[in-house]
Amino acid sequence: MIDAPAASAVHANVSRAVNLLDLAPDEALDELARFIAAEGEASYRAAQIFARLWQRPVASFEDMSEVPKALRQRLGEHFTIPRLELQARQTSSDGTEKFLFRLADGQSIETVAIPEGNRLTLCISSQAGCALQCAFCATGAMGFQRNLTPSEIAGQVRELRLLDPPLLATNIVFMGMGEPLMNWNAVDRTLTLLNDPRALGIGARHITISTVGVLPGIEALAARKEQFRLAISIHAPSDELRRSLMPVNVKYPLSDVIRAAAEFDRRVTFEYVMLDGVNDHPEHAAMLATLARECRAFVNLIPLHPGGSLGFNPTPASRMAAFSRAIRARGVEVAIRKSRGLDIAAACGQLRTERLGRRLPVAP
Repeated sequence: MIDAPAASAVHANVSRAVNLLDLAPDEALDELARFIAAEGEASYRAAQIFARLWQRPVASFEDMSEVPKALRQRLGEHFTIPRLELQARQTSSDGTEKFLFRLADGQSIETVAIPEGNRLTLCISSQAGCALQCAFCATGAMGFQRNLTPSEIAGQVRELRLLDPPLLATNIVFMGMGEPLMNWNAVDRTLTLLNDPRALGIGARHITISTVGVLPGIEALAARKEQFRLAISIHAPSDELRRSLMPVNVKYPLSDVIRAAAEFDRRVTFEYVMLDGVNDHPEHAAMLATLARECRAFVNLIPLHPGGSLGFNPTPASRMAAFSRAIRARGVEVAIRKSRGLDIAAACGQLRTERLGRRLPVAP
């Protein structure tokens, strides 16, 4: 039996343990190098241990069989490599898979894996819930809970690598729960973990940040040297209509968002969810094409997923096709995204809502 002072000491040691998965590669390697030197171990051990964090991940230090047992025990006393608890896994008839992960504080987040030929795209979350309250989004309806840490964002990719058999992402899109550019500090570090060849090693051009148009975040993303992709959730081609669908348009008006997109020195995609009778009229197509030409954007038309529609109806396929043709006729590249996971809870936030219900918002 542990007495009270000893128990307090154990708790203090745990609380001081460094979460290696929250650190950028250089920081983690420095921490490990100092630890290895203090332990009197060979210097190569630091890189050997780091490789087991992301490239060839293990569930715990005990699973690092190439590391001496005594050193594994000491690693566990000084560091943590926390897991995300898999609560639910659903598989669609089209191969799409959706995962619900429970975090250490009881919050839950979603990740979607979308196979397409030789590609596997992971749609990852950056926040638990979302503060933006877009009218048609199930995540926004549940309110904002908190920002995710780098280990919780990149950890979604890591957890799928730990599956048997593993799911190895070729592409990453920040299009899950939350607005990534409102959690920039964590997303910034996560981008490094995703891209660095010593960590997850996914090419920058295969990583897309989707935003409603958070201007400081777009500027910060543009300042990075890597060729990360930017997708902007437009969803309406006028300020008046966009404000009714997306309250954030009051803070970041459409004209400012388009200006930032035009200044972004890489290709931009417009995401446009089609809402029957709301934003799918011929005049909307003409206005959207004009905006796209201003910043040389590619337009991605998205069928509304009925599971997360919150009272809206999807635009019929025939009208979507006509809308697409009208945009293309004005010299803008456009595509209609294929609906995936229709037979599972694949709308963003839907699986979490089904399992846990909607939680009241909390202050950011």
